[in-house]
Amino acid sequence: MSGINKVILVGHLGKDPEVRNLEGGVSVTSFPLATSETFNKDGKKVEQTEWHNIVMWRGLAEVAARFLSKGKLVYIEGKLRTRSFEDKEGIKKYTTEIVAENFTMLGRKSDFETDPLKSPSKNGDSFIDHLNADDY
Repeated sequence: MSGINKVILVGHLGKDPEVRNLEGGVSVTSFPLATSETFNKDGKKVEQTEWHNIVMWRGLAEVAARFLSKGKLVYIEGKLRTRSFEDKEGIKKYTTEIVAENFTMLGRKSDFETDPLKSPSKNGDSFIDHLNADDY
């Protein structure tokens, strides 16, 4: 039986997506995502924030770079991936990241407008736009 590697997160972007183009024209986008939970400790409300490194590839990376920005709320599905690399001093380091397979933009449609000449939704309706890596 094979295992399951599935991550589901809802959180806010910690900074604008960083886009890189690799050899062969492959796009990769990365950004930190903050998820928060609130709990009571000794009768006081405490908020704990966890930071996640998100990576998106190819068409999904291009769409994310176009529509996402710091502070935006998104739903992300993906898988955990740990990789190693050598730092500038030649020391082997490890990092764990979420490789996104799809994402959904959460919030009002006007939150994701890319054309400043377009007017925001007059009724302020919530909007969800689901994007999947298989679509690109």
